[in-house]
Amino acid sequence: MNTQNTQDQFLALRLHGMARRYEAICQMAVHQQPEAHALAAMLTEAEADYRIHQRTQLYLRMAKLRYTAHPEQVHCGQDRGLSKEQLLQLCDGSFIAKGEHVLISGATGCGKSFLACALGRMACNIGQRTLYFSMNRFIEQIAAARLDGSYIKWLNQIAKTQLLILDDFGLQPISHDVRITLLQILEDRYGSGAVIITSQLPVNKWYEYLGEPTSADAICDRLTAHAHRIELKGASRRKQ
Repeated sequence: MNTQNTQDQFLALRLHGMARRYEAICQMAVHQQPEAHALAAMLTEAEADYRIHQRTQLYLRMAKLRYTAHPEQVHCGQDRGLSKEQLLQLCDGSFIAKGEHVLISGATGCGKSFLACALGRMACNIGQRTLYFSMNRFIEQIAAARLDGSYIKWLNQIAKTQLLILDDFGLQPISHDVRITLLQILEDRYGSGAVIITSQLPVNKWYEYLGEPTSADAICDRLTAHAHRIELKGASRRKQ
């Protein structure tokens, strides 16, 4: 049997996971190599694992998360305002499937963005498309999309994304165009996509921040109706 020819065929068919596993098996002693059924199972499993890994890496690149954060690195405790049970509940990803939102508030440096990015990585790992924006970049993107005529296309792209993360909400004044865009995004995602928002402002101050009563009512209603609220506490973790 020409093992090199078989491996080349795997690569030609873009079965890279199978090719790698087959190469490793061929390097084993003949008496250690698996039988036909076991070999088929091992090659299939290797290809499935490879494709999941490639998809995850693609989603992570597309997400452009601010931090390389993992859920197991998030500090929980009574002093933090976040229990292990709350974190585990969010890490199963069910809030995304249900179209529920996560509203994270707290003082600067307490780990809001880190937690949001950890949940974003978790979403990518389980095959959920994710997009991260700081509010500065989000506002810039709206202006750029309106200017070059790609605004509708950009909104449609966000609508197809299962998890949207908006970081540092409330740090700068918000314009009418941004309020309308945010409302449109929330309307598009109602019941079918999740949003994570981090803010130094407590949630009960968001209405006042949004300013315009009509749009503020609509935005706050859609954000808070089905939401997990987390108020992080403690000293700045940047000092640590």
